[in-house]
Amino acid sequence: MKEWPEGGPELAWSTKGIGEGFSSVAIAGGLIYTGGNVGENTVVTALDMEGNIQWQTENDKAWTNSPAGTRGTPTVDGNRLFDQSPLGEVVCLDAKSGERIWGLNVLEQFGANNITWALAESLLVDGNHLISCPGGEKASVVALDKATGQTVWASPSTGEQTSYATPTLAECQGMRMILAMNAKALIGISADSGDLLFRHEHLTEYDVNALKPIYHDGHVFISSGYGSGSELLKISADGGHQRAPCEAWSVGRAGVQRVWESKELDNHHGGVILLDGYLYGSGFRGDWICLEWESGKLMYAEPGVDKGSLTYADGMLYTLSENRKVGLVEAVPTGHAVKSQFELPSGGQGKSWAHPVVCGGRLYLRHSDQLSAYNVRAEP
Repeated sequence: MKEWPEGGPELAWSTKGIGEGFSSVAIAGGLIYTGGNVGENTVVTALDMEGNIQWQTENDKAWTNSPAGTRGTPTVDGNRLFDQSPLGEVVCLDAKSGERIWGLNVLEQFGANNITWALAESLLVDGNHLISCPGGEKASVVALDKATGQTVWASPSTGEQTSYATPTLAECQGMRMILAMNAKALIGISADSGDLLFRHEHLTEYDVNALKPIYHDGHVFISSGYGSGSELLKISADGGHQRAPCEAWSVGRAGVQRVWESKELDNHHGGVILLDGYLYGSGFRGDWICLEWESGKLMYAEPGVDKGSLTYADGMLYTLSENRKVGLVEAVPTGHAVKSQFELPSGGQGKSWAHPVVCGGRLYLRHSDQLSAYNVRAEP
């Protein structure tokens, strides 16, 4: 749909009972997966495509400090599901039944302390490896055997805590690397050996580096809120080039050089989308921002549904404010005109921080204990 009826698109179904939290949804094999606080526990929930709960499996005690609830979204890989609780418990479950196959606590195993607002990353699958970023004294990033949970490699510690972002897998000039944000920096880790390739300092208030790094064509984009802003960095996989004054120190076999920086787009944790050479996302102060990828040129900074998260489908941005306002915006760099909007019904307490998802002609929106699915496929 390019526009919605007044009051929003048709509601297909709405379900409560998934628990309190900010996890989004993963959809695979005819099931919808998410996480939440149910009672005193973190719980992974599987629903069918009509919103009926099929199973629920506990994964650790609940995070109850403010804001209470789960953060990361379960990762599905074939017939296995991987989930990391806010307290660091990593579990492998059978995706169809929810049966627990193995589990361990990455904070305990790698000598790390939890961060202020608890772990928020979604686990990354790389072939036979499961990637997690515990930070701490023993390792910055670790690769686990996804079949057993055994450690394959543990990258050297940078001495910094982790942060809130999901890592990114990239291949640059033949080198496979994990790009991860910790509390103070972007780090590059060899995906095959765990060697530390580079560290590029990126400081922000409260150590909240929450955006998943965006990799494209030998470059990586990072952004943080509180006025910290954005950077586009060029990666050199050989690490042997002449460094410019603004360039990060090359720790291992690679290095990065800043191409541009911008204070205009200081994304908090709502995500940024790269589309056709332009970056779209919400700034910390509430405006929606578009930057040109190559230059960092500001294309627009305009109001929308207020600060929030977004996804993309069929030429449109689906935006969700942290106060339950939903907007439909044409994805063009000439302006942020909201074509349609509605308000997501309350599902409990707290902000609507779970990212929206569009899949199979439906828009999935979560607020606290409630997940709703809306029909957004255009009529033939």
